[in-house]
Amino acid sequence: MSRIKEVIVPDIGEFEGVEVIEVLVKSGDIVALEDPLLTMETDKATMDVPSPFEGTVKDVKIKSGDKVSQNDLILTLEVKESKNILKETSKEFTPTNPSFEKTIKKNLKSDVNNSESLPKTQTLRVPPVNSKVEQEMFLRAHASPSVRKFARELGVDLSKLSGSGRKGRITKVDVQNFVKEFIEATTSDTLSTTGQGIPQIPEIDFSKFGPVEIKPLTNIKKKTGSNLHRSWLNLPIVTHHDEADITELEDFRQSLKDEAMKQEVKLTPLTFLIKACAVAIHSHPNFNSSLTSDQESLVLKKYLNIGIAVDTPDGLVVPVIKDVEHKGLFELAKELSEVSERARNKKLKNNDLQGGCFSISSLGGIGGTAFTPLVNAPEVAILGITRSRMMPIWNGKEFLPRLMLPLDLTYDHRVIDGAQAARFLVDLCNILGDLRRMAL
Repeated sequence: MSRIKEVIVPDIGEFEGVEVIEVLVKSGDIVALEDPLLTMETDKATMDVPSPFEGTVKDVKIKSGDKVSQNDLILTLEVKESKNILKETSKEFTPTNPSFEKTIKKNLKSDVNNSESLPKTQTLRVPPVNSKVEQEMFLRAHASPSVRKFARELGVDLSKLSGSGRKGRITKVDVQNFVKEFIEATTSDTLSTTGQGIPQIPEIDFSKFGPVEIKPLTNIKKKTGSNLHRSWLNLPIVTHHDEADITELEDFRQSLKDEAMKQEVKLTPLTFLIKACAVAIHSHPNFNSSLTSDQESLVLKKYLNIGIAVDTPDGLVVPVIKDVEHKGLFELAKELSEVSERARNKKLKNNDLQGGCFSISSLGGIGGTAFTPLVNAPEVAILGITRSRMMPIWNGKEFLPRLMLPLDLTYDHRVIDGAQAARFLVDLCNILGDLRRMAL
């Protein structure tokens, strides 16, 4: 036997029209007693509303951004008929129970009183006194109480995290990813220091030579730097350079301008390059692989997702375009534009940054003649491109003006050798030079 129970907003004191900033459950979820259901936020404090029952969520009645007050319906729960559970929950945890209301009010009042000197929209839960985490910075992190509790249990300093949630809010997944990356980095550092330790660069007080300004790195730059440093230490990389004749490609691209305009897309040279890479990788499957952790085998992927490095005000990010080999030029152009816009506006989701097989880094809009991009491990190769330029090319009889595109392929030498890299770039140059090869 089971019953449907309504869960309502408890008495939260004098607060009215409190904004719901995160709904933590959905229809079908199984929740335990006191599991957080949603997070509400006033102008100075944040609080979770726990579940007064144990059961299965049937119907969620609110969403993020809603304004709620006392007694508003949050959701309905299907609760199993059990003498012990029903009696205990009815007595101790119903939203109208005084002890439950007292606890909610106490937490909220404590948060408000402790928030006088802090910015608005901050969660205010004090970590344990014996914690090594800097308390003031921990308090200023933008996270819900349940996430703070989770972080304290794992010993994670929330001030070191960048949030992927609404308004940059730190989620439980962000904490989990931070712990995972920390473990991986620690393992890598241990191997490095025990086997081939690298001496640290000595710290220098530059202010004794003249005026200085300290500008903290953005979270994106810190994370990108850490990942690239790990790749640099672990991967034996080589860069192979070549040039592609894209004269006909550019003529064809210009001829499609009107059609692209009708479809409201911008058909850039990078779109053609993404498609050409997909065709070349199909003939060179090792470029769509990763080494196993024991470095004894290759994982050959039967899908192809290509990461595109995007320059943002906060640093470089590499969103991923999925299933490239199954998409046409206009579809790729549209998706490239959308994901680049999300990257620049800080609206990328975790899924946008996962699953990459091969990456492209383009400096063509800025300049340069060549560079050495770093492999985005666990991928095994990355293609760099710089600005195309007209050059006199000898055809056996005369010099003709041709539009040449510099290509820079960096690869993991444990997986790809020099001959394979050279063949890959030759094939890629042939595809870019004759678009009919895309159909082969």
